[in-house]
Amino acid sequence: MVGKSMPVVITTSTMNLSLPSYFILVGVPGLEDVHGWLSLPVSFMYFVTLFATFCVLFIIKTEPNLHQPMYFFLAMLLFSDLVQSNSTIPKMLLIFWFNNREISLEECLAQMFLVHSSSIMGSSVLLAMAFDRYVAVCHPLRYLTILTTPVIIKIGLLVAMRGILFIFPHPFLVKRLPFCQSHTIEHTYCEHIAVAKLSCADISINNIFGLFIVLSVTGVDLAFITVSYTLIVKAVLRLSSREARHKVGSTCVTHVTVILVAYIPALFSFMSQRFGGKNATSTQIILSNLYLIVPPMLNPIIYGIKTKEIQKKVMKILNSQRARTL
Repeated sequence: MVGKSMPVVITTSTMNLSLPSYFILVGVPGLEDVHGWLSLPVSFMYFVTLFATFCVLFIIKTEPNLHQPMYFFLAMLLFSDLVQSNSTIPKMLLIFWFNNREISLEECLAQMFLVHSSSIMGSSVLLAMAFDRYVAVCHPLRYLTILTTPVIIKIGLLVAMRGILFIFPHPFLVKRLPFCQSHTIEHTYCEHIAVAKLSCADISINNIFGLFIVLSVTGVDLAFITVSYTLIVKAVLRLSSREARHKVGSTCVTHVTVILVAYIPALFSFMSQRFGGKNATSTQIILSNLYLIVPPMLNPIIYGIKTKEIQKKVMKILNSQRARTL
């Protein structure tokens, strides 16, 4: 007579369901042998980002002609770019240079929060800049009465609060998950879904919340930006002066370029992380990192090239430095 088999009890200790004290960042999976070469363009672009950003911020601060709403919003955008870059690229370079892949749980959650919150702040600033251009083009006589200093300060506070409140749940959504398998993140930084995919539990809430963020932030911002520029285009077409149309169009093209540079890599990163399968490819990782590296580098350059006041100040600084060396 065969006795009844005893039921197997699976406990949390058996499966080791616990939140790890650290994670391992792979970097770019499949390209570990060429991390040193990858560090060259990354470090160069990071240096350009820091140099160009601090130059533009210094010029905005010291040039009285640039103490205008549009340049205050530009300063906010550059600041959010700095937070995003400095929260990820230094660790990325440590991985490439020294194979320093370990990141503690606290550092990982902090990096996750800073990356995503600064991304939302950047999107919010782009919306504020679109509103600024709408008022400047469609209501030029009321521009300084609408966008007063108190209003700009309130917009800045709303931008910061929006980024913090929307992303505040992210670390807690990760901390609630059990991790019973690998603690190795197939990425160069702690991206929310890349970390959540390591869990052996259902991450539907994480995916749904991420989708909610994209629709309620990026979707809403893009919709209002589109409306703003539709009204701007109509107003520009009504201008009788060809020179005026060119001047307004040039300013708006600069902002539209920055919008495209910011949103296209960010949306690609979101889509590849959620629909790119369990393990990300090297191409997905490289392309998803573009929104951490390229927009922060290009934004100060684009505005520096298109803004005459910034150009004049840069040339003045360069000429003074040249005169000192002679």
